[in-house]
Amino acid sequence: MRTYLLLLPVLAGLILPGCSSGRKIGALRSGQVSASLSLPREQSALPEVDTAELQRDTMTVTDLNGREVTIMNAVKDENGEMVATDVLKAATVTARFRNVAERHGKVDLCFQVIVPEAMQDSRWQLRFYPMMFLLGDSTALANVVITGKDYRQEQLRGYQHYERFLKSIIDDPDHFIRHHQLEVFIRRNIPQLYRFRRDSSFVSEEEFRSSYGVSGEQAIRHYTRMMSLRWNNRKISRKDLVFKKRVKVPIQTEGLRLDTVIQQPNGDFIYDYVQEVAVRPKLKKVDITLEGEIYEQADPVFRIPRSKPLTFYISSLSTLADGTERYLKRILERRVEANTACYIDFGAAQSDIDPELGNNASEIGRIKQNLRSLVENEVFEMDSITVTASCSPEGDWAYNERLSRRRSEAVSTYFGRFVRDCVDSLRREQGAVFDLDGSLETTRQDIRFIARSDPENWRMLDELVRIDSLLLPEQKSRYESLRDREPDARERLLQEESFYPHLREKLYPRLRTVRFGFFLHRKGMLKDTVHTTVLDTAYMQGVQAIRDRDYERAVTLLRPYKDYNTAVAYCSMDYNASALSILETLPRDDKVNYLLAIVYSRRGDERSAVECYIRSCQQNPSMIHRGNLDPEISQLIRLYGLNQEPSEP
Repeated sequence: MRTYLLLLPVLAGLILPGCSSGRKIGALRSGQVSASLSLPREQSALPEVDTAELQRDTMTVTDLNGREVTIMNAVKDENGEMVATDVLKAATVTARFRNVAERHGKVDLCFQVIVPEAMQDSRWQLRFYPMMFLLGDSTALANVVITGKDYRQEQLRGYQHYERFLKSIIDDPDHFIRHHQLEVFIRRNIPQLYRFRRDSSFVSEEEFRSSYGVSGEQAIRHYTRMMSLRWNNRKISRKDLVFKKRVKVPIQTEGLRLDTVIQQPNGDFIYDYVQEVAVRPKLKKVDITLEGEIYEQADPVFRIPRSKPLTFYISSLSTLADGTERYLKRILERRVEANTACYIDFGAAQSDIDPELGNNASEIGRIKQNLRSLVENEVFEMDSITVTASCSPEGDWAYNERLSRRRSEAVSTYFGRFVRDCVDSLRREQGAVFDLDGSLETTRQDIRFIARSDPENWRMLDELVRIDSLLLPEQKSRYESLRDREPDARERLLQEESFYPHLREKLYPRLRTVRFGFFLHRKGMLKDTVHTTVLDTAYMQGVQAIRDRDYERAVTLLRPYKDYNTAVAYCSMDYNASALSILETLPRDDKVNYLLAIVYSRRGDERSAVECYIRSCQQNPSMIHRGNLDPEISQLIRLYGLNQEPSEP
């Protein structure tokens, strides 16, 4: 009996907590207690200003018609009358939705995780899993973990047991070698080796075995406590298993927003959760829900059902962008020119075109592709093509002039035949044309090839010498000093210079070019010039960047225009001074007034902000609803009772 009485307090201590835990679980299952999500009380979106100014009862502003309007902090009484009131004190937030404003392409979703006191227990761990739903997709947010004091102590005890196990593992395998006995063995049986005990010379395993008849590995194994080593290795192999056995509930360190230990539950636990979300196109609302589990030791004892969702409606200044297409004035010329150059290799003193020589096949193919595209062009029609061949400075000027002309004529003839074939092929594809007598019509407007020559391309050589990285500054200076000589004398003097081989081998081949000049006119255009407009693609890309919430790109593209959309981009990036400098120069329509109200509100100018907002609503009544979406305006609406219907007389 005495033993029973002594054990009774101990048993009572073990039983009572279990009963208490059971009652709490019962209350949870009956739905009497539950965690919840709530919206925090909204903070002022206005910057810090004079307190006396904020607590004024009235404000006088001027509306769109120039009339003075008195704004007061006012509400309707039970009879529907508007009465002035003091600033209301804190009230309980029960709304399940909130309007949040996107800025810089992101939005902050602020909500509270509320855990009532009755749901907390020192032996429990509460794991909450918030979920975010947007655009038909769901995303798990970082978890919130609330741990009771006793629960955490039990976790730490498991880590302590595991730490003691780790300390029992020996990391150094030499610990298990009986060093003294091994040394005695070597001294007695292998004295030659023993003499090396203080020698740092390296002896390979092969040398050791060949000299002494036994390997070092065999000697060490013989004097190793193998039983202890095997037992130590077994411990190493069982580390993961022992961790799972000793630490039944590991302390989670990743994927958490909060992990806190509650010492004594003495009230509701409230955690302010802030989740930043990158805004995407078409994203108008985000839902947040909360569910979770309660763990006692390693076992879940209760599943917290999913809460009702909190809904965040996202407003964006991007919706205020003006999508009207913008055009640029352009002057179209009837006649246009295009130029290109190719490098065609000719045999020494030759003018015939050899497609197999050097890189001719590639260059000829490129020119043919250009000519074909111009022949088939639906906007332009070719009138003539100039062909200018140039030579390098070897030989005398007169000879190079004749050679360059022959080469120009050869190129003109070669590509002239190609162009005529292209024109004939195009005409056949479009349908052959016959004369009245039934014969094939052969009259056509031929494209003229005009051969010109540039005997020695010294201008190009000047540029090549200037940018050449292998020529020394003094060599370039020497070249410049010879530049004003007559061409043939210049070439002879260059031949005497040490850098001439570099000129001849590396630069001269690049001077043997054939330049094409294409002269075209616009089809069907009779006047020499026509004034027209084209879509300003850069501007429209800037507007699209606003819609895509890529505001940095929008600012970059729209900055030169300094118009309304530029101001929208500036406002979205919080560049308020830049936005204001533009908005104050624009005609005051409803959108401009609304943006001005936002900027003035951010800068602390309440009077101007309220005045611009009232004018915007008078110009466009839909701005009344819009004002509730932007925190800069909604704060003014609440502070001064704006948008309330006047009382009936």
